[in-house]
Amino acid sequence: MSYFTTSGYGYRKLLCEDITSWFLNRFFPRHKITLDIVYRGLKRECVNGYCDYVGESYRPRHFLIELDTYMDEETYTKTLLHELTHLKQWVMGSLRAKGGKMYYGKECMEDYDYWYQPHEIEAREQEETLYLEYLFEKNGWTDHQVSQFFPNRLCIAV
Repeated sequence: MSYFTTSGYGYRKLLCEDITSWFLNRFFPRHKITLDIVYRGLKRECVNGYCDYVGESYRPRHFLIELDTYMDEETYTKTLLHELTHLKQWVMGSLRAKGGKMYYGKECMEDYDYWYQPHEIEAREQEETLYLEYLFEKNGWTDHQVSQFFPNRLCIAV
């Protein structure tokens, strides 16, 4: 059983709870994960969100996700799914910290520019896929209907 809390200002509580519950139940139905989601202004930092573990880096199960307060619904949903993908990477062990450095697999992420870090590339790919899957499961939309509703999206078979 996983637990999550939300705090901050200007966020969509029901949407946050729905997306987070959907993700955790889908990928970690038997894990005991504690997640704190904090909303605050991140505009000065030029980011939409962060995900990090809290406490020990060995097999982390307590996480903090920080999200920008002011995002439209699509950006908000994709950002939350992006950060939840990082949570999944930490839990599965593909993303880990060792000696104050972050590793994805056996590669040190300090050697890469942010946009080319493998864990970020995976999260950007997954946010699109998970977004379409979430819309389909929650709204009953097919991928064709999603691509009609969002004409700039590729039609991806689910």
